[in-house]
Amino acid sequence: MKSGLIVDLGLVEYGAAWSLQRRMVAARKAAAIPDVLLLCEHPHVITLGRSGKLANLRASDEELRRRDVSFFETNRGGDITYHGPGQLVGYPILNLSEIRRDVGWYVRGLEESMIRATAGFGIASRRVPGRTGVWVDIPAGTATEEEKLGAIGVHLSRWVTSHGFAYNVSTDLRYFDLIVPCGIAGKRATSLEKLLGRRVEIQEVAPPIAAHLAEVFGLDLRAAGVDALEAMLRQFEEQPACATA
Repeated sequence: MKSGLIVDLGLVEYGAAWSLQRRMVAARKAAAIPDVLLLCEHPHVITLGRSGKLANLRASDEELRRRDVSFFETNRGGDITYHGPGQLVGYPILNLSEIRRDVGWYVRGLEESMIRATAGFGIASRRVPGRTGVWVDIPAGTATEEEKLGAIGVHLSRWVTSHGFAYNVSTDLRYFDLIVPCGIAGKRATSLEKLLGRRVEIQEVAPPIAAHLAEVFGLDLRAAGVDALEAMLRQFEEQPACATA
């Protein structure tokens, strides 16, 4: 198994996390850092992916300011999504050249990590053909409706990954009303807390998701602090000819 790190950023602004990812991608391309899984939460923010449509943002600039929601256009795949407190966000910075050069397989692996972790809480979740992410069937009268528990949007540069997944633990689902989630009209988001009918903390969910992700991608991940990661990045960046993302 390949060795790597898990770094918990805690609650961090989206822009700061994105900047850190870009630095890490440059360092990972140069083999100056190992594979790393960043885990965090974000303050309220809406992000638009490369293939996203601004029409899927339902809120005006004024409403976003009033509700203290930031907005970013990003280079990840996918459409529009929301991040906020109570949502576990994972940013794997992995060199797929050393694992498997297959973007579809990588995305399915992220889904599998969330599906396995969800099963550990007694909830069945699944993929939906033609869509990324993790879905749960919710009873609706005599039928069922699909609600989204986990979203995925990734970026690859010379087979080094960035961005990643967002898993709704105790997310305030009302904020998803500000967008058409992932650009799919008529589909709603759900959370593990809503499904279980009890309070769920991020700290209860992060370890199993990280463990399943490590298992899926054949990684041996050990915990490291932000200071240790920052020291590795600075050492790389202070070299005369350090790589750029």
